[in-house]
Amino acid sequence: MIDSTDKLPSTDSGSERRVWPAMVCGWRQLCPSCGTGRLYGKYLKVNDLCPHCQAELFHQRADDAPPYFVMTITAHIVVGGILIVEQLYAPPTWVQLSIWLPILVLLSLWLLPRVKGTLIGYQWALRMHGFGNPSYDKPEEWPPPSQTAP
Repeated sequence: MIDSTDKLPSTDSGSERRVWPAMVCGWRQLCPSCGTGRLYGKYLKVNDLCPHCQAELFHQRADDAPPYFVMTITAHIVVGGILIVEQLYAPPTWVQLSIWLPILVLLSLWLLPRVKGTLIGYQWALRMHGFGNPSYDKPEEWPPPSQTAP
């Protein structure tokens, strides 16, 4: 859980929200507001409300960012590993594939919910996309208001 020195504040619109504790809670797949409730109902399905503190979590807009970050991280690990193993041992291609493909898949599946949770925690801490005060963060309108020509 969170140390008493890094205790997360309440969800009041005027209270300070600390970025790093919220991101750590997201990495642990916990609610960034209370640090206790589960962030996900299923593998990557974010709960609409925190089951512990009832904070609204449906505002999150992680979208395509988590897969891009995960691809970057896993590519560096796997490609680096392939190059090191190739230089040290020069195994046949089928050995390289049998080692690195499962690592790639498992690492991606393990990282994806953690990276997504970290981004949700970051959005919550910075009051992005509806996580903030409604008077400062107006809800998105669709369709956008038409602009009149001068």
